[in-house]
Amino acid sequence: MENVQATMAGTVLQVLVQVGDRVEAGQDVVVLESMKMEVPVQAEKSGTVQAVKVAVGDFVNDGQPLVELDE
Repeated sequence: MENVQATMAGTVLQVLVQVGDRVEAGQDVVVLESMKMEVPVQAEKSGTVQAVKVAVGDFVNDGQPLVELDE
């Protein structure tokens, strides 16, 4: 299992994937908003989405798991 983690604290603005989606390395999976800036979070590795651990409007901390991928 590979977790895509938040790269900073912020609010989830968009969730771009759902369970079962195939994700390629470098693909945006979540967009965070912090200090009025939109920051996309990319998957570091390719895989299939096993779980989405956040929803739009959630506040997340740096390093918090956002999406779980099966390799």
